Amino acid sequence: MRLITRIRLLASIGAGGVIYLTPLVFNQVSFSATDIGIGIAAAAFVGTFSRFLSGGLLDRRLHFSRLVLTSSCLAILSDFYLLQAQSFGTYLGAQLLLGVAAGLYWPAIEIAVPLGCGNFPSRQGYALVRSADALGMGLGTLLGTISALIGLIRFVYIIDVFFMLLVIFFLINNPLFLTLRTSVQNNENSFSSDLPQPVKSRNNSWLFSLFPVLVVSFISTLIFALLQSALPLDLVKGGLLRAPMSEAWSSSVVSFQLLLLVLLQWPVGRWLSTKEVNFGLKVSLFSFSVGCLLTGISSLLPSGALIVFASQIPFSFGLAAFLPTATQAVLDTTPKWKRGIGMALFSQCFALTALISPLIAGNYLDFHQNAFGLWLIMGVVCFMSIPILKLVKPLPN
Repeated sequence: MRLITRIRLLASIGAGGVIYLTPLVFNQVSFSATDIGIGIAAAAFVGTFSRFLSGGLLDRRLHFSRLVLTSSCLAILSDFYLLQAQSFGTYLGAQLLLGVAAGLYWPAIEIAVPLGCGNFPSRQGYALVRSADALGMGLGTLLGTISALIGLIRFVYIIDVFFMLLVIFFLINNPLFLTLRTSVQNNENSFSSDLPQPVKSRNNSWLFSLFPVLVVSFISTLIFALLQSALPLDLVKGGLLRAPMSEAWSSSVVSFQLLLLVLLQWPVGRWLSTKEVNFGLKVSLFSFSVGCLLTGISSLLPSGALIVFASQIPFSFGLAAFLPTATQAVLDTTPKWKRGIGMALFSQCFALTALISPLIAGNYLDFHQNAFGLWLIMGVVCFMSIPILKLVKPLPN
């Protein structure tokens, strides 16, 4: 479990600056919001296919470390393209590589958690690794913010290459990680089962228990995607009355959000690990609703920058509640022999929302020149989605 947490921490440090600062990098190159959104959406589109590929290979007993290794190599290749990209074609190609890498990585690294927990409860395991994710993303974005302040914003791609090389080093030099699945194959958290495989493969009723979790996850990850793509562009363009922010100040808002997430992830995740998953998801949806409404209201005020910073508190609390709880909800509503595909479907929520949100946000910002209405709509959608949680019913063990 310690090694899995370390891998996720290193990968998140590298990814933090790339995810949050890439829109600002190519805003400097005078790409339109729509062009930037198309690249992010293209990455998400190819990621939908690589996620299913990853999940299917996991259910066929391919070791997850091999998928993480492949993902790291593709991420490094993407970074080298992004480092020198000046044309839309190069930017788009790099984003496609990044999408494939993310699609291979997430189902594999998520299924690694219950396999590596041993007798440690998987809910607390997910709270722990999500804390590592949050810390890594925060540190990565902080490094990116410092790079932006000194005028070297593209240095985020060099940082990502360095940490991906560390991930590869730890994977190759840790036999424990490479043999982890065999050592825990009889553990209660394993996604194997005593039932014959042909019988299991014909029973797809589990999809009905998983579906409400996927609907709520889709809405929540849409907020997550908007925070990555729409929020930085909204801040640099300005609101109805709120003045535009510089790229450095915009990235500092994101850094503040991730710092809060680092501080909140472990205590919130551990607190919610003792509650029903429905309760944790309800907390996250309500927090997202408050954050969206505050961000929308900030557009109406000349001093709205202060409200933007304040809105990051409910956003961070919502993310801290959602990330470990939703992953546990997928495990609770998916039979053990289908957890690879279950994690792939859950990961698809991130991919699909990353696909549509940049297109929606980019076109909305290009047309309206602010995201006031977008944030208000999303706040209402989050609040109106809370009743769906009554349909979430875990499968019997």
